[in-house]
Amino acid sequence: MKADSWVIFIVLLTLLVPLGCDGGKASGGAVSAPCVVDAKKVVKIGLNHEVLASGNVEGRKTVKLGFLVPGRINYIAAAEGEMIEAGQLLASLDPESYRLAKEMADANLDQVQDEYQRLSIMHERKSLSDSDFSKVTNALKAARAQQKLQTKNLADTKLYSPISGVLLKKGVEVGEIIGSGLQIFAVSDIGVVHVNASVPETEVHQIKIGSDAFVTLSSLDKTFSGKVVEVGSLAEPTTRSFSVKIELKNPKRIIRPGMTAEVKIPTGRSAEVIAIPPEAVLRDVDNSSYVFVVDWTKSQAFKRKIALGRMMQSSVEVTSGLAAGEWVVIGGQHKLNDGSAIELKKAP
Repeated sequence: MKADSWVIFIVLLTLLVPLGCDGGKASGGAVSAPCVVDAKKVVKIGLNHEVLASGNVEGRKTVKLGFLVPGRINYIAAAEGEMIEAGQLLASLDPESYRLAKEMADANLDQVQDEYQRLSIMHERKSLSDSDFSKVTNALKAARAQQKLQTKNLADTKLYSPISGVLLKKGVEVGEIIGSGLQIFAVSDIGVVHVNASVPETEVHQIKIGSDAFVTLSSLDKTFSGKVVEVGSLAEPTTRSFSVKIELKNPKRIIRPGMTAEVKIPTGRSAEVIAIPPEAVLRDVDNSSYVFVVDWTKSQAFKRKIALGRMMQSSVEVTSGLAAGEWVVIGGQHKLNDGSAIELKKAP
């Protein structure tokens, strides 16, 4: 190719390549074309103030159970997570030893009672001293008490649930030997559940007993409404937060103890906050949030870091970094650099 042809080719190639959109200069010293973007004015919106907190679900009433007598487990009615009715047999011990002890107590009572009846006649006839009759009388009382004790011990080999609920804990298996008084079962009433949440000390004064609360359970993908039933009066030493208890009705028993919950408690107060469309927000390499702010005098967009607050239906709260009346880029910002020249699709 001749030298003149090369010159013409390079000139044509330069004209065909689009200029960059980076606010600087294109190669060869040419000024880059401005980026065409959409922008929106930053405004303040009225927002009802809500106290936000995280918490955990627990049953309204949880009962820990164990046997009053030692023995070997021979029956367990349910597995963990199954429903238990009030009065239902939960577990039992091998009763044989206690049955034999009761038979011995019954036999001893019969023998002492026969002796008492015989000596009672002699005492009436003045053939038996008062002291001797007192001995047999006390022996009869002891035999009756022993018979009642062995009857109770035999009955205590069966463990019944005092409430209806879900079996939270089963600490033994059939065949294990356990001692008396060990807490080996836990049953929780979940017809009504409580959500325990921690609220910062700066916001606890805004919450009252009886306040409405909205609880979101991510595991169920549902939001439930409830009432505040307790507000703690003592701060947790390390976090300086206060416990708040919310009561939820749970007729279908789908809410289970241990589920994590997100709590919103409206305070009845409203405030104005700065809000922008979510699409205006970008993420930096350090995961910080930023937007591009429009400078009308220079027709440029400049990168600015911001801090975000709550998400709303169609906007996001900005807690710092922006002021009402400024403009942010909401479309085309992904192709911008700090200081890029811009041109709006529509004039403000």
